Amino acid sequence: LQKLKPLVSNNRQWQHFNNYIDMLVELELRILEQSDDMVAIHRAQGANMAYNKIKKLREHVNANIT
Repeated sequence: LQKLKPLVSNNRQWQHFNNYIDMLVELELRILEQSDDMVAIHRAQGANMAYNKIKKLREHVNANIT
């Protein structure tokens, strides 16, 4: 977690990273909306779950490193 501290403590860098994650979430949501293949739907759901965990990374790193 210590190696992630520079990323999460730099507001500008974190905001750009967050914007990138938001873009990826939007792509996966489009797949969810348009797909009729259950495998693709499950993959998109899993990807969105992982992206949401990544977005919570800042709080996790800051809570564990004080």
